[in-house]
Amino acid sequence: MKARIKFRKYGVMRFIGHLDVMRFFQKAMRRAGIPIAFTGGYSPHMIMSFAQPLGVGITSDGEYLDIELKEEIDPQEAVRRLNEVSVEGIEVVNFCRIPDDKKSSGMTIVAAASYKAILLESAGSADVPRAFPESWSGKADEFLRQESIVVLKKTKRSETQADIKPMIYQMKLEEDGIYLFLAAGSEQNLKPDLVIRAFLEFIGEDPDGVPFHYHRIDVYARNISEPKNSHKFIPLDSVSC
Repeated sequence: MKARIKFRKYGVMRFIGHLDVMRFFQKAMRRAGIPIAFTGGYSPHMIMSFAQPLGVGITSDGEYLDIELKEEIDPQEAVRRLNEVSVEGIEVVNFCRIPDDKKSSGMTIVAAASYKAILLESAGSADVPRAFPESWSGKADEFLRQESIVVLKKTKRSETQADIKPMIYQMKLEEDGIYLFLAAGSEQNLKPDLVIRAFLEFIGEDPDGVPFHYHRIDVYARNISEPKNSHKFIPLDSVSC
């Protein structure tokens, strides 16, 4: 049987990379006595997979981890045990059963993610926000009205130009931050800092001189009852749980 764990990542833990987060949960599973299943062979390891690993420096209220269990465990009891052995900056908020088929895995069904980009007083602190300049008012709508938004996307092996406008499902400039709803997953994946950089260049600001902190609100899968191009999504902890 399989289960999906939803957790928060905040505070100093935002500086911990994905591999260290994975190692943390491996230790937490043992300490909490979660009956997680192991692979076979000479070097068995826990069967777990993360839906959409988070970049270093980003906080989140919606991270997901799928695991395979050897036996039943009460979801509320699992949440309690994991939080008892956790550290400040990692909080488990949900634990639910999911179907055993591979098509239901978090890595497979991720299609979008929502973010909040917060303008900072300085690049040295993610805890001191400041208000947006009045000149930015209405600029998000103008930014999205462009026929295309071409940026330079960098990978480990190459640099390519790409039109990211089709991957921006929503963008709103509110008093407390810029809210983004972006494509995510294996088919299309857009990082929030790339959008904000393009936006700053559009309004005539120096992207390297305007500090932002990025917070992931949640991760989503497509609503299979809606047409594929409808951009209707539901959070991963609402899918098949």
